[in-house]
Amino acid sequence: MATIDVTEDTFESTVTGEGIVLVDAWASWCGPCRAFAPTFEKASEEHPEMTFAKLDTEAHQALAAALEIQSIPTLMVFREGIMIYRGSGALPPEALEDLITQASELDMDEVRRQIAEANDASSSEAQPEGKDNA
Repeated sequence: MATIDVTEDTFESTVTGEGIVLVDAWASWCGPCRAFAPTFEKASEEHPEMTFAKLDTEAHQALAAALEIQSIPTLMVFREGIMIYRGSGALPPEALEDLITQASELDMDEVRRQIAEANDASSSEAQPEGKDNA
């Protein structure tokens, strides 16, 4: 599958869809972004079962700001609507392939359990001592 472009209108529905979604945040003036583009494109052809999306941070500055993109390229990986990886810098092909393998093998039940535990811990920390939330 070739890469697709995401915008403010399509980002949410793209990353919350089925399967694994990789999003490359880039800009045309960015040298490392241009260097990473063929690697990302090749991976999209080798993994047609996954969605490979490109976010042009210049054309969609509000979305880039909402995602707190500080440097580019930034690669985000979503699975079942959950961001499971975020990193900046151009990955070599072997590192991208390793990341794809790890994303594929990840136990999502365990990920959801860890998220639930973290949410429970943060909500109990926010409660004043000695007070029930009843």
